[in-house]
Amino acid sequence: MVTDSRNCEQCGVLFTPRREHARFCSARCRVAWNRLNASDTPAEGGALGWTITAMRETIDRLLRARGWDRPHAFAVVSEAVWWVTMVDATLVRYHPDAYDGVLAGHEAAQRRAIEGTFGGLRFARNQMGYYLDHADFIQPGRGYLATWTWRSLPEPGLDSLPARGQEWEMTRYREYQAWLADQPVGDTFRLAAAFLRRASETCLAPS
Repeated sequence: MVTDSRNCEQCGVLFTPRREHARFCSARCRVAWNRLNASDTPAEGGALGWTITAMRETIDRLLRARGWDRPHAFAVVSEAVWWVTMVDATLVRYHPDAYDGVLAGHEAAQRRAIEGTFGGLRFARNQMGYYLDHADFIQPGRGYLATWTWRSLPEPGLDSLPARGQEWEMTRYREYQAWLADQPVGDTFRLAAAFLRRASETCLAPS
């Protein structure tokens, strides 16, 4: 478990977050903040709609891809990682109730797989192209890009990060190793996209 503390954005009390992007100490403070900032919802809904569309188009392209050269394939995987983690972070930050509600609708094993998969994708987002090459993450195969697999990786060097950042990133790394390493790339993005589509539909549905 990651030990950290931050101030609630609604009441200011110091609390220990259970999730990386947590902003409030309780559901009551989250609801109160949402009521005070309800006027921001329409614009946010519009942004969420087009990011979901971009994510789906990128993942669909990845799942259909066959016979691509490695640089092209790596670029599409990187783009899919970026879109998925962007949509996930937006939902967690601005629609936590809807996100948690959809997550709670899954059985415990499914919830763990979903949470672990997103943690692993966040690690890939933070490391891919910055500290590690794209080829370090992907084991090429034959045929469809979706059948290529995630490589198992050694522990990252995190000395440049503050203590809090090191803890978060090690948690992401362990989730990458547990839920992505040696698994087909297509399976990862199918699971992530299915959950995010369902969560976003809940957020964008008329009240």
